[in-house]
Amino acid sequence: MSTIVSGKRAVMESIRSGRVSEVLVVRGGRESPASLEVIAAARAGGIRVREASREELDALAIDHRGFVARVRTGRQVGELGEREMASFPFAEDAIVVVLDGVEDPQNLGASARSAEAAGASMLVTRVRRSAPVTDAAMRASAGALAHLPHARVANISRALLRLQDEGFTVVGLDATAPVSVYHEPCPTGRIAVVIGSEGTGMSRLVKESCDRLVALPMHGKVDSLNAAASLAAVLYGYVLVSRAGA
Repeated sequence: MSTIVSGKRAVMESIRSGRVSEVLVVRGGRESPASLEVIAAARAGGIRVREASREELDALAIDHRGFVARVRTGRQVGELGEREMASFPFAEDAIVVVLDGVEDPQNLGASARSAEAAGASMLVTRVRRSAPVTDAAMRASAGALAHLPHARVANISRALLRLQDEGFTVVGLDATAPVSVYHEPCPTGRIAVVIGSEGTGMSRLVKESCDRLVALPMHGKVDSLNAAASLAAVLYGYVLVSRAGA
């Protein structure tokens, strides 16, 4: 099985991940600097490059900007399940990001981008009622989804228990938590950060599975950030800042 990834950056990152079976470049654009870079990367990876009409690319992706890649999908190329989580080689200070019901592909992609940039070891999402990895998600991730190990699980609470068995402290971001990231120090060692859905936040069972809950203070007139923005703030303003000062 394969999925479509479009846009130069997402195509380049997909090539680097080793998961691309074919690259399509808009006909007549092979001599541009961007095309030469993509073609060189594809050929270095032994990937077939084919010229295609703009109409063919338009039929595959809305905003391809002259580049489309066919990316192999499936468990065999890196998607993990709950069982694999128990044997994953986590570092002693590993960070795992868990998205509980994030259904917007843009939020999924942006969250993956923040997680990968912050050095997270794994992204965990639900199989059902959760955004799949689509072209839109891949583009929003700037290709990060091609590199970040991604566990898709049926039950987030059970996945959190597996992580806790592996020595993770599970911290959930909850607007109603009595303490904020300003007042609750980030745990040391392995940490899993849980972000809830765009509308309702974490489910009750997931919230109860967390070791601690923290809030992200809002100082402006809006009362919340979207999932991806909240995750970025917590990863950099709570987890990484605490570790830098340790």
